[in-house]
Amino acid sequence: MKNKILIGFAALMLLSACKKDDKILSSLADFNYSMETKGYNFGDKLNLPQEVMDNAESISISFGDKETTSLVVDSRYFTLGDNAVTFVIKTKGGETLNQDATINVFTKVPVQNLTYNVVAEYPHNPSNFVQGFQLEGNTVYESDGQNGSSQILKYNLGDTTPIAATKQAEDVFSEGSTIVGDKIFQLTWQNKKGFVYDKASLKLLSEFPYPDVMGEGWGLTFDGKNLIASDGTKNLYFLNPSDPSKVVRYISVAGNSEIYDQLNELEYYQGFIYANVWQKPIILKINPANGEVIGKFDFTTIAKANTKGSDDVLNGIAFKGDNMLVTGKNWSKIYEIAIK
Repeated sequence: MKNKILIGFAALMLLSACKKDDKILSSLADFNYSMETKGYNFGDKLNLPQEVMDNAESISISFGDKETTSLVVDSRYFTLGDNAVTFVIKTKGGETLNQDATINVFTKVPVQNLTYNVVAEYPHNPSNFVQGFQLEGNTVYESDGQNGSSQILKYNLGDTTPIAATKQAEDVFSEGSTIVGDKIFQLTWQNKKGFVYDKASLKLLSEFPYPDVMGEGWGLTFDGKNLIASDGTKNLYFLNPSDPSKVVRYISVAGNSEIYDQLNELEYYQGFIYANVWQKPIILKINPANGEVIGKFDFTTIAKANTKGSDDVLNGIAFKGDNMLVTGKNWSKIYEIAIK
């Protein structure tokens, strides 16, 4: 009889401990969910629920390959945007509890709404599925996508007849491109490699494999020192043009209340990165030092006039002096805008 009482008591204690553990995890999950929209800034403390703190012997935050016991949003561990983490709680009862969470980190300074006027329009070949877009002098250098019709070409602004063009293989889906001295660098979407061309003739000179961290190729630009590439995530990767297979550094992109991924066609101009966001009629102005979105252009009106389906979206940024040129996939026009 005594053994039955002891077994029953042990079962009751175990049930009580399990309920307490469930309550801790539920409390933490509710808290994390409530904070996803509000988010954090760097330097903020994670004020976890009292239910969690009272029953924890220790708490750490795991990022997969790194871990911290600090409950402060530290840039050594967190990036701007969404951070997938796991809370590891060692309870006073000797249990180890794990709770997955997403911690969103935003910038402190509000994103400025940038305004503009359309000052000129130029023809664009509507057959071109624009992925990369640059202007040097009066010459447009353009990378076009789609399997079977991918190419790199150049033409004079105001004309649509190519001066030179190089077609890609049927299985290549071309993506972003950029000018580096007397060469053109071009990405591919899922072929895990990029191409280097002679700028004058567009003759293919070489190929390079992507860094392992880049699953896909999206946008590409050049800041005078490094290539800057996007891969459809919130990250922008800085690559050495002499060895584009290695990452020099990377930044993650976010604003003060919104996380941005699917960063597409890129342009670097006068110390800032400008980025299309795929399927959105906006262009972001990004601080290359830290990924902070400091400004945003709204091109809804222009996009509506040129977008009839889900593919022919805004995607193309270049600069003509201080004015910006914008176009899109299969658009019939290039717009020159004066930034106010």
